[in-house]
Amino acid sequence: MCILDGFGISSETRGNAIAAAKLPHYRAMLERWPHTELGAGGEAVGLPAGQQGNSEVGHLNLGAGRVVFQSITRIDRAIDDGSFARNPVLAQCLDHVKRTGGTFQLMGLVSPGGVHSSLKHLWALLDAAAAAGVRTRVAAFLDGRDTPPKSAVPYLEELRAKCAQAPDTAISMICGRYYAMDRDKRWDRTQIAYDALVRGVGFTAQNVEDALAAAYARGESDEFVKPTIIGEAAPIVRSGDSCLFFNFRPDRARQLTRAFSDPAFAEFPVERFTDFIFALMTLYDDAFTNPVLFGRIFEQRTLGEIVADAGLRQLRVAETEKYAHVTYFFSGGREEPFPLEDRVLIPSARDVGTYDHLPQMRARE
Repeated sequence: MCILDGFGISSETRGNAIAAAKLPHYRAMLERWPHTELGAGGEAVGLPAGQQGNSEVGHLNLGAGRVVFQSITRIDRAIDDGSFARNPVLAQCLDHVKRTGGTFQLMGLVSPGGVHSSLKHLWALLDAAAAAGVRTRVAAFLDGRDTPPKSAVPYLEELRAKCAQAPDTAISMICGRYYAMDRDKRWDRTQIAYDALVRGVGFTAQNVEDALAAAYARGESDEFVKPTIIGEAAPIVRSGDSCLFFNFRPDRARQLTRAFSDPAFAEFPVERFTDFIFALMTLYDDAFTNPVLFGRIFEQRTLGEIVADAGLRQLRVAETEKYAHVTYFFSGGREEPFPLEDRVLIPSARDVGTYDHLPQMRARE
């Protein structure tokens, strides 16, 4: 099985790189062999109706061979039926800062893209914090990959307005996902986001509008906005706080979570907080022991499990950028290999900032 991640079928030719490309082998296969089309978004893959698909969702459904209801759908349903507000881990976070006098720190991707996070989830968290009467700050990571490159203004304005409805609630910083959500062990990027959150290192601005305007003036699009602290340069996260990473998708939330949570972390210097909680919206890694609002539901009888049960060998091959997709996601949230499963990891290029400069990636290797 060869998965062409991001490859799709559309009658629209404007802006369609696949339609514009010369694909003699692909088109010859379509002409010669039977084929069909699969829905890759919305209810066909366990997402809300109209929600675009993504690589995690695609690999989960392909590996399962059936519709897999995604984390976003589970959380949406909990919000709709009222159980979200009664979530015991959310209550733990809120009760903690009531006791310590600390701050409820929310961090995650502020985007309508629906790939890594959901604005609906963030609004529900802010509503719960307001009802609890706790001091709340939001570290807003900006998108620009699953949304247009410079589209953050309306979402940040909506967030600012939402914060204004609650006492002592505000945006603490903005930062592009390039830094806060790296997944390729480029720890220098993760450190930049971490140092802003923990040590107050970065640009400063008096408000979000000025922060984003300054970033655009520096030539940075949303994805690449350097950390900018709103207000004076000072640490945002402190001992006594409770933090909640509200991304529901695991892969791009792991590195920053490790920096805050792993006692053996040694990729760069980190602070050791006391009386501190770092909670997760979903379980990002089996090795993590953080409190989790929505635990993992493992998919049973995936393709890998069936192949293993038949006593057959299987090989998963990918470069770093997509390694989790052909292993963890394709196996329905299972980290460890199945019996007789081998894995080959080809390191992704580290000398390019974005893959439009190296679109072939590591295909030849």
